[in-house]
Amino acid sequence: MQFTSGQSIYLQISDYICEKILRGDWKEGDRIPSIRETAVSVEVNPNTVTRAYSVLQDEGIIQNQRGIGYFVAPGGQAAGARVKRREFIAEELPRLFRTMKLLGMSFEELERLYEEFEKENSNEANQ
Repeated sequence: MQFTSGQSIYLQISDYICEKILRGDWKEGDRIPSIRETAVSVEVNPNTVTRAYSVLQDEGIIQNQRGIGYFVAPGGQAAGARVKRREFIAEELPRLFRTMKLLGMSFEELERLYEEFEKENSNEANQ
């Protein structure tokens, strides 16, 4: 995992885990790597991973079964989607709208570009 300087590492780790859940790599009820396993794999202090897992627990995405480990919570995928949607609307959309306005882009042009993106990505997925 490559970290960027624009966001705290623990938030980047929680985003990474949330994305794995949203992609379906881990389904509801699946065990996820322990704090120690994650810390070793991403080469950070376990305290950093503990903070990331705490964020995910607070959002209802994962749950801790004491003595057993961490699991994707019931409804965890939907909770993750709500969190990511909220973040997208609050952070990404305003930036996108400002850039579109500066460039004089219309929603129709954006829609066409999105359709091209979807077509290219569906072709890659089918290969």
